[in-house]
Amino acid sequence: MESNHFSEYEGIYNNIHQPALVIAGCSVLVALVLSLFLIFQHLISYSNPSEQKWIVAIVSMVPIYATESIISLWNPRLSLPCDILRSYYEAFALYAFGRYLIACLGGEGRVVELLEDESEENLEKPLLQDSDENIDTERRSFCNFFWRPCKLGKDVLAIEKFGLVQYMILKTVCAFLAFILELFGVYGDGEFQWYYGYPYIAVVLNFSQMWALYCLVQFYNVTHDRLQPIKPLAKFISFKAIVFATWWQGVGIVLLCTFQVLPNDGKLQTGLQDFLICIEMAIAAVAHVFVFSAKPYHFVPASSAIGKVTEERIEATLDIDEEGEKKAAVLKESTTQVEAPRTSVTESVQDIVVEGGQRVVKDVVMTINQAIGPVEKGVTEIQKTFHHKTVVSSDEEGEKSDVEIETNVTESLTEKGNDIAMV
Repeated sequence: MESNHFSEYEGIYNNIHQPALVIAGCSVLVALVLSLFLIFQHLISYSNPSEQKWIVAIVSMVPIYATESIISLWNPRLSLPCDILRSYYEAFALYAFGRYLIACLGGEGRVVELLEDESEENLEKPLLQDSDENIDTERRSFCNFFWRPCKLGKDVLAIEKFGLVQYMILKTVCAFLAFILELFGVYGDGEFQWYYGYPYIAVVLNFSQMWALYCLVQFYNVTHDRLQPIKPLAKFISFKAIVFATWWQGVGIVLLCTFQVLPNDGKLQTGLQDFLICIEMAIAAVAHVFVFSAKPYHFVPASSAIGKVTEERIEATLDIDEEGEKKAAVLKESTTQVEAPRTSVTESVQDIVVEGGQRVVKDVVMTINQAIGPVEKGVTEIQKTFHHKTVVSSDEEGEKSDVEIETNVTESLTEKGNDIAMV
């Protein structure tokens, strides 16, 4: 009976594989052309490196996802390595989106100032100077991150960065762990069985991703007024849809196959997921052309760039009725634009790789230190406790030995005195 089901599923897979591969290939071609063109536009108009390096990282998610998905669909044996690489870049893209928002706000220093000002406005002013400590306690309460994040000040930035980087670290570790478990045959991709590693890794990554996305949402809630010039809602929705939808889409396919809604076959599960991602990447590429357009970076303020200056003048003649007499008036309006100087693709890529890589390393080190800090404090407190107990016990032993010596001396002197009296 099982062999009949297996042959039936195998026949279904073979029948739909070639048409699905053709449709997915066309979608991938559209995604690659649009995304690579958009990336090239940013590289040659690289006038704002602090923002554009992260835009390139975000937009690169589409061609990477599309390429890995079509390869996995073409050869199912490569599905696990492709899924691992795709998962890793997903985590990095989420981090890049957070850095992009910070860059749009003027950098970390400016963000700290904005968050502190926002915090001061939302905290009630104390009537007495002695209540400053209560205000500081209210500001630093971690519960405020869930209900009133605007009260936390600069701590919102620290929590947001920690949330994004922890997901990037856990995603990398779990991807490596999945590869090791697969080599020993105990990973069980898509199998919710207690003796496989897939369900445990899925639960950990699910909570980690949810926390990272929640931190990003809270940071956006606090700063969305300041981010209005870049129209953040469209960018946030387009990016979050890729990260959030692809993850839950995979989990949903696994659950449907587990409950026999779809054929419970590994090739069909991974193939359906890869096919849907290929289609979705074509849609995402079209959205990115409008959402992350390079046009705002074609022109820069005249005070900060050297380039081709173009001035556009508009003149209009109006008749003004003044005391019964009609007089002609000429209105003139002039706009000046400075075209951003073109940069070579090599210079742009070098800045993205070098500067972006250094920024990632710094944030990872900071996150690790924040995670290790409480552990070090706990170990230090334990060591202090043991040291205190050791010192107290040694003092007690010293006092006991002194008492014993005094007792022995007293007893010996008493015995000698008795002997002398008897003599």
